[in-house]
Amino acid sequence: MKFLYQATSHFNLANLFTFVNITAGLLATYFITQNNFILAIILAWTGGAFDIFDGKIARKYNLSNEFGVQLDSFADFLSFVLVPVFLIFQAVYATSLSGILMLVAAVVSIYYVISGLRRLIHFNIHTDAGEVDKYFTGVPTPLGAILLWLVYLTHAYEILPAIAVIALMAIIGWSLNSTIKVRHP
Repeated sequence: MKFLYQATSHFNLANLFTFVNITAGLLATYFITQNNFILAIILAWTGGAFDIFDGKIARKYNLSNEFGVQLDSFADFLSFVLVPVFLIFQAVYATSLSGILMLVAAVVSIYYVISGLRRLIHFNIHTDAGEVDKYFTGVPTPLGAILLWLVYLTHAYEILPAIAVIALMAIIGWSLNSTIKVRHP
């Protein structure tokens, strides 16, 4: 079990937490296809919890390495970009929109996915393994996902119409690559 505490191991303890995040994201995607949005959301939040701990474990046990940085960004892309966009597309747009508004929703969804991917790639290029800045520049993808979950809930409770969901998704997508400063937890 020594490999769990070796930074050179692809299966060290921090990366195992990241693999759980990836698994939760994949399962959430499956349950979205089954229109089981509650279970998908629970799985997405579970992945988020493991995302919090993978970095803390990597820093505490000196397990940070380039593989872990890339793996974590892949997990973030799945759990915090694709899953919330897919959920909103299935639960909000597919049930509320048609015609030109559905096309607009599709374009905004693609914009959000590209914005999230661009943010993660930019982060990987400009960050060293194990390094933590005091502030993020732009909204981090986990926070973007939380904001999208809140937008979804406001629609589910009939507070916001689908057109407002589209607008908020575009704004949150823009904020991922903005110059907004967000304090690192």
